[in-house]
Amino acid sequence: MDIDSIVVGAGVVGLAIARALALRGRRVWVLEVNERAGEGISSRNSGVIHAGMYYATDSLKARCCVRGKELLYAYCRERGIAHRQVGKLIVATSAEQIPRLRQIEQQAAINGVEVRWLDGPQALTRAPALRCVAALDSPSTGIVDVPELVVALQGEIEALEGQLITRIAVRGARAVGGGWAVDTDQGSISCAELVNAAGLGAPALAAAIEGFPAAHLPRLYYGQGHYYSLRGKAPFNELIYPLPPAGSLGVHLGLDLGGRCRFGPDLRWIAQPDYRFDDSQRAAFIAAIADWWPGVPADDLQPDFVGVRPKLSGPGEPSVDFRVLGPADHGLAGLVQLFGIESPGLTSSLALGELVSGQLRG
Repeated sequence: MDIDSIVVGAGVVGLAIARALALRGRRVWVLEVNERAGEGISSRNSGVIHAGMYYATDSLKARCCVRGKELLYAYCRERGIAHRQVGKLIVATSAEQIPRLRQIEQQAAINGVEVRWLDGPQALTRAPALRCVAALDSPSTGIVDVPELVVALQGEIEALEGQLITRIAVRGARAVGGGWAVDTDQGSISCAELVNAAGLGAPALAAAIEGFPAAHLPRLYYGQGHYYSLRGKAPFNELIYPLPPAGSLGVHLGLDLGGRCRFGPDLRWIAQPDYRFDDSQRAAFIAAIADWWPGVPADDLQPDFVGVRPKLSGPGEPSVDFRVLGPADHGLAGLVQLFGIESPGLTSSLALGELVSGQLRG
C-alpha cells in the first residue's frame, strides 16, 4: 500500500476525519481538488458553532452537533483558534409562532442543550431593536474563525506525518488486494482505508467507486444561499435567528469575530453549483429580516457571498439527517462515505472524525 488512509476532500470535515485517523497512528493523505484546504463549503457559511437544539432525537445531526460543539470549543482553546461564545436568540414574532418555539425548547431538552425561555419584554430588554413576542436564549452558541480552524487541523495532520495534496482530482476507486486503488488525474494511489468527504462532489465520487451499491447512492439537491453584509454596526451583540422554515435555519443575523454583521442565507434551489451573486431577490431578503428587525437599514445591505449546501431533501421537504455509510452499511471493507454534510457540519466536524475513525476501526 502507498498509504494507510486516504480522505477525499479537505474541508473542515475531511480534515477532522484525517486528524482522527492520524491520531490512531494511520499514515493519512488528504486529496483536494482545489488549490488550498477549506476552499469549498467550509469557506462559504456562517461560521457558527451551533448548540444542537433543532435536530431530531438521536439523529446523527443531534448527536454529532452536541458532541462536536464541546470538542470544537476545547480544540479552539487548546490551539489558540479565535472563537467566541456569543449566544443566540431564536425569536417568535407572533403568538401563532409560540407553539413552534415551544417545540424547539422541548427538543433542546431532549438533546441535552441548555436554552432559556424569554417572554417578549425579557427579549426586548436584551435586544431592544427586535420585534418579537418570545425568544429562546441559547448561551452555548458561538462563532469561530474558520480559516484559522482549517490551518490548525492541517498543521496537526502534517505534524502527525500526514500530507495534504492539492490540485488533484479523484476519478474513482476499486477494491484491490484487501485495500483500495484510488484513481486520480495524476495516477493511481493504493490505500487500506478510503473516506469520501468530498462535499458537493461526494455522490458523484461514490458512483465511481466500483462495487458500491447503487441503492445507497443518494440524490443530491443543491441549496444556494446568499449572504449580505451590513455597512455599519447592528444593534445586536448576539446571533438572531427566526423560527426555521422547511429545509433551512432561515435568514439570520450572524457576527464575525471583528464585530461585522452578516445576514443569510436564503434558500434557492439550483441545478448545479453556482456562486454568482443574484441580487434580484433583495426585497424578499430584506422583508425576511424586517419581520424580526423592523428598523433594518435596507440601503446599508451589501452583497457579500454565495454558498451552496449539499442537501439530501428537496424543495418543500424537511431537512434530513447526515448520511455516514461505513462497512457495516454497504459491505465494503475500509470504505466510509459521507453525504449531505450541510449545517451543522462545521460544528459536528470533530465528532464526525470520531465516528468515521470508529467505523474503520471495526
